Amino acid sequence: MGGTLDGIRVIDMSRVLAGPWAGQLLADYGADVIKIEKPGSGDDTRRWGPPWLEKAERDDSRVAAYFLAANRNKRSITCNLAHPDGGRIVRDLAAVSDVVIENYRVGTMARFGLGAEALRERNPALVYCSISAYGQEGARAKEPGYDAMIQASAGLMSLTGEPAEQGGRPQKVGVAAADIMAGMYAATAILAALTRRQATGRGQTIDVPLFDSQVAWLANQALNYLIGGTVPKRYGTAHPNIVPYQAFATADGHLMLAVGTDAQFAACVECLGIGELAADRRFADNAARVEHRDLLVDLLAARFVTRSSAEWLKRLKSRQVPVGPINDLAAVFAEPSVSERGLVRQLEHSRAGAIPTVANPVRFSETPVEYRYAPPTVGEHTRQVLEDVLGYSAEKIAALADAGAI
Repeated sequence: MGGTLDGIRVIDMSRVLAGPWAGQLLADYGADVIKIEKPGSGDDTRRWGPPWLEKAERDDSRVAAYFLAANRNKRSITCNLAHPDGGRIVRDLAAVSDVVIENYRVGTMARFGLGAEALRERNPALVYCSISAYGQEGARAKEPGYDAMIQASAGLMSLTGEPAEQGGRPQKVGVAAADIMAGMYAATAILAALTRRQATGRGQTIDVPLFDSQVAWLANQALNYLIGGTVPKRYGTAHPNIVPYQAFATADGHLMLAVGTDAQFAACVECLGIGELAADRRFADNAARVEHRDLLVDLLAARFVTRSSAEWLKRLKSRQVPVGPINDLAAVFAEPSVSERGLVRQLEHSRAGAIPTVANPVRFSETPVEYRYAPPTVGEHTRQVLEDVLGYSAEKIAALADAGAI
């Protein structure tokens, strides 16, 4: 059985995380994703270690775990874009493909003759997705950008970390959230463009900036500012619009409470032995609880520290109060549900044998996600792709290698 995107070919010319994340999603859904890498070194993240998949200190073939996180289910070919024949290979591939993803500096692809307009001369149905720091147009278009600076400049860091009045400073999120969300926006935009193409027969160009994506997914915090007119501040683990919704210390650790309704609040305070608070007008609904946040949090905190995390988790869960432990990754991957749901899969790497990957969380009833390839070595599939997709002869491929084009 083929995947949902069986028959769709994607040329992934991106590096690092946002573009590769989009490409991996499409590959998970069944697309044939061909990753084009620089001869010799490949994607920058292959060297973003430790940890390494291959341990030998002087082994040039070792690859960082970072690269493995975003490049499964892809085939890798090497191609020197600065060489005329290298550019010709990309043009030939784009002519028989459905999607191109790239995240080079703005103007780079056009300079190589690989911009959207040039590639669509041969393939008008091509969907061409560009990911950049600040977009393809505008005063900042040519500026470079990485995830951390986007988290900072697009507002996320101002919302993350302990409150300033408690001495807290802005913090970035512990994963590259700006990159990953831009990749998610790119993947959904590509799917939308492919759907539209079914009706028109024409492709289109997609512009996905990291900055714009980050601003867009500030969600309620952005509207808190636009509607309320007050700059949101940092609340640590707490929520700006819902109370109680934060971490609390217990007798032996911490837990995370996430009360979203008045009924859940009533059940929560009853479990804590202070059920009378549910009828207190200062806490009777969420708006009142937000107004009296500090008082309520102090009352709850005084109760939570009297028992262990395990005791409170058992009590609160028995009443369907949303609460959970604060797990590190060792605890996460030890959770029975991780095994039950198959969230860790094994893929056969061409050099390292079986290696782990974190499963795609989406479950399709008819076209399940496929785990076809481990993240490839640099250029692992160059000959295969040039022969099978483009019909190049062995002699032509050898000549391209000799010329430094691949």
